[in-house]
Amino acid sequence: MLGMALAAIDGTIVSTAVPQIVGDLGGFTVFSWLFSGYLLAVTVTLPLYGKLSDTFGRKPVLIAGIVLFLVGSLLCAAAWSMAALIAFRIVQGLGGGALQGTIQTIAADLYPLRERPRIQAKLSTVWATSSVAGPVAGGLLAGYADWRWIFLINLPVGAVALWLVARHLQEPARPRPAVRPRVDWAGALAVFATGALLLTALVQGGVAWPWLSAPSLGLFGASAVLAALTVVIERRASEPVIPGWVWRRRTIASVNLALGAMGLLMVAPTVFLPTYAQSVLGLGPIAAGFVLSVMTLSWPVSAALSDRVYNRIGFRRTAIIGMGAALLILLAFPLLPYPGAAWHPALLMLLLGAALGLFQLPLIVGVQSTVGWAERGTTTASVLFCRQVGQSIGAALFGAVANGVLAARLLDAPVDGLPDDLDAVARALEDPDAVSPAAAEYLRRSVDAAVDLVHVGAAGAAVLALLALITLAPRRFPVITEPAETPAPAETVGPAETTGSAGAAGPAGTAEAAPRRDPCQDRSTGAP
Repeated sequence: MLGMALAAIDGTIVSTAVPQIVGDLGGFTVFSWLFSGYLLAVTVTLPLYGKLSDTFGRKPVLIAGIVLFLVGSLLCAAAWSMAALIAFRIVQGLGGGALQGTIQTIAADLYPLRERPRIQAKLSTVWATSSVAGPVAGGLLAGYADWRWIFLINLPVGAVALWLVARHLQEPARPRPAVRPRVDWAGALAVFATGALLLTALVQGGVAWPWLSAPSLGLFGASAVLAALTVVIERRASEPVIPGWVWRRRTIASVNLALGAMGLLMVAPTVFLPTYAQSVLGLGPIAAGFVLSVMTLSWPVSAALSDRVYNRIGFRRTAIIGMGAALLILLAFPLLPYPGAAWHPALLMLLLGAALGLFQLPLIVGVQSTVGWAERGTTTASVLFCRQVGQSIGAALFGAVANGVLAARLLDAPVDGLPDDLDAVARALEDPDAVSPAAAEYLRRSVDAAVDLVHVGAAGAAVLALLALITLAPRRFPVITEPAETPAPAETVGPAETTGSAGAAGPAGTAEAAPRRDPCQDRSTGAP
């Protein structure tokens, strides 16, 4: 949980300290890479760390990730320029990728199926609390101490986490492979390069350069070429970083696509709702943050209680119910009155958190339970990787949608005295004397229309998630009970599943909601 807090808080803690950092180091034109560089490093290294944890074990990978994260934090605190700080943030992200994927995998290793909702809900609570506390902590440290303490504060927390993991984390003994495992470094480099170019194009497109400009088209073209090269390398590798079975198995492929769509739709509330709360509702930054943060209250509670649902009706149906509710909530956002009260969007965010908690956790627990130890790290990393890529695509896509709506309304405005460009819209709304009351009202309505359309697009992403589950996911997830686990009371032991229909192969185990018992199994041990 301490390791999860490190990874979560560093994604947001820098945001409120940007003015102090820029004032000290300069580099205002490139400061956005403090966030983009960290995100890129975390995302593109997830598949590599997943494969390494399956090959060498979770504990050494987690320890290496914590050490690398702390080294990056120390270097960030000593940065002498904006370029150096960005480079060291990337080093932090390289460690953060190990933290995110490996911790989720360890939770599935240590806890049997019936206990995973409880530990996953605790991890979700840590993530949500750290994400919300990050901007507050960053502002306090930057305002009352020095921005470098934002990174130095990681050192004692990380040291305690490192000591606890090294001393107390005991992995179950596993038989050593007959052949020494080989790491597919060529595939890892190809995956890293492909992801870095693609995410750079998505993050910087429409911001640093136009979408149809030479840099944007060049990056997309190069990423497509590298993606084809990655497929060739991975097919020839004996131990590929992203093995083909991740996409050939229906269960894993459907969960990857569904959580990728969830990452896409999450951009609407997390990125655009604070702008809506401040520009349309007239709230201050703290109140706007509260409107969004209520989602983090209901999400862990819903996740913790989700096992009572999926133990009765199954993982797939539970996730469909959760995403169906999220779809209705997102479609309700454009129906809010203008300008409305702050409790209107806050109520929707409370409901959305409950719906997404009911959607995400059953899928993560379910897909982790369909694979054995040797495949769990790769499977978990692929799920988190798809979710991160979905968020990056959503930021680019919905940013273009919002900018298009605002640009069109500025072009056809019926009032005079409006800003000439999109960057000046926020400044005009913050300063009451910058524009006339009629122009300010028109700008607020324009922002409201843009955010409404973004939420309609997010509802479209929810539809994509539902389609992935309805058309691809098997009705019953083929749950494997490993020898170290004891089946939950609600489960009954059934025959082994095959990869052809269910998407997971392994020893005889539990099939979700399966009423039959294999007569050839020993009733005391579950062994054939």
